[in-house]
Amino acid sequence: MNILSFRNLMLGTFLSFTGVAICQEDSAKINISEDEMIAELIQTKVKLQKSHNIGDRFVIQLFSGSNGEASEEIKDYESLYEYPARIKYEAPNYKVWVGNFRNRLEADRALLVIKETYPSAFIPKPKRK
Repeated sequence: MNILSFRNLMLGTFLSFTGVAICQEDSAKINISEDEMIAELIQTKVKLQKSHNIGDRFVIQLFSGSNGEASEEIKDYESLYEYPARIKYEAPNYKVWVGNFRNRLEADRALLVIKETYPSAFIPKPKRK
């Protein structure tokens, strides 16, 4: 087989594949239908995540004591870090909890950073809901 016929064979093959790809481009249309309940479920999940009432999440505890001291701790913390913080009351103490981590690995990574400023910080065992 000489070089000219090989070149023509390759050119013909290339053009035929290009033609098939162009023809398939017009016929490849996908219709996605979404149930109305999906949007409602997404909104519900977002509300649960914001209220910290979803699943077994991990937090970092910075402080446990009186309400006034907890408020001071949370102010100091928020000036240093960006993880969300909240005060949780568990009788008889107010606790400053930081974060809402999905797994222990995420919480451990954040704890390494936070322990530089708060050496007594720790990750309490999450409660099952």
